[in-house]
Amino acid sequence: MLQEVFLTAYLKFPQLKNRTSFKAWLISIARNKCSDYFRRKAGQTELPIEELTEKEWLDGRHGVSEVYAVRDTLSLLKDRDKQILYLFFWKELSQAEIAKQLCIPVGTVKSRLHTAKHNFKHKYPYRAASSKGENNMKRLPDIIPEYKIETSPEAPFAVKWEELMGWFLIPRLGETLSWGIYDMPSGTRSHAYDMKVTGRASVHGIEGVELTAREAPYSDKKETVDRTFVAQLTDTHCRYLAALRNDGDIRNYITFLDGDAFTPVWGFGDDNIGNEIHLAPKGDIQRTGSQITSADKDFVLDIAGRYDITINGKHYDTVCVMIIESRGCNVISEQFLDQNGRTILWRRFNRDDWAVDRYGKRWSEQLPDNDRLTVNGTVYVHWYDCITDYII
Repeated sequence: MLQEVFLTAYLKFPQLKNRTSFKAWLISIARNKCSDYFRRKAGQTELPIEELTEKEWLDGRHGVSEVYAVRDTLSLLKDRDKQILYLFFWKELSQAEIAKQLCIPVGTVKSRLHTAKHNFKHKYPYRAASSKGENNMKRLPDIIPEYKIETSPEAPFAVKWEELMGWFLIPRLGETLSWGIYDMPSGTRSHAYDMKVTGRASVHGIEGVELTAREAPYSDKKETVDRTFVAQLTDTHCRYLAALRNDGDIRNYITFLDGDAFTPVWGFGDDNIGNEIHLAPKGDIQRTGSQITSADKDFVLDIAGRYDITINGKHYDTVCVMIIESRGCNVISEQFLDQNGRTILWRRFNRDDWAVDRYGKRWSEQLPDNDRLTVNGTVYVHWYDCITDYII
């Protein structure tokens, strides 16, 4: 930039009529060169989209998993929309600063920003609720209460587990629940959900109930997000029948007849029979501390010991229901249930190389201080915890 300023000044010096105005004249050249530079740069800005940390959560019977919804949505937008959203939200420039950098009027910035926000909202995978609604999440603490997990010398007990896998609500009329996700090792709450059964529903002639999960506002997030499922609870099994996705302006339900669009995420068991609700130890999982031997299956669900849990100043006698899934998922969950079959604490573990292409590091590198489990010689790393208002 300096070179271009001085070269232009040298070449145009004969045109300077009033030599006493040299300093102002030189600054004017510099200002014009800077404007030219930023104008050129504005047309070819490369946004570090891969580095954006805004994440959304992918629904499924395993609970929720992070996906880079903001990053992926930005990649669908035109360069001009990407640019102004990046400058405004990530670089936190004011509209006046953006106008100066792009060499355009502030009114143009306002117009482009409005258009870009509209386009982003249209592409974003989850529709925000039109009403902010009631927020019951104040009952959940911002930081997960300290807890202690101790192995009990007593034999594991059988338990009736009627909760929806991964979402903790019992799919029965009149049921409600609030629960939160807590990042580890910080223990801070990252997401929170209000859930309730809204009424009866039928999917392909099979009766169940419809339920909603309202993601409550948190941190600087102003709007709520609603999710809708249909599930069925019988005397022997609990299963998902359908889930609602918003594809643009279309409310798109996927059901158990939609094959790969539904089964890997929501389905469980042969012909989506669901998970058994009457649980007793089967011997498929043998556990000593953090060392686990599991049956050689794609998906194993079994009671793996009895534990005394102290959390939020209360003591619970629980059994640990472990779910080990290696079929394209590579995650483990520990679900500590009391004798009422209700979740006291839920913990998720990722195989060390889970989604390594997305995150760029193994989980033992990302979370070196978190707990680990070893299953048949493979390391899994603790990611996050969940608690519900059942224990609050």
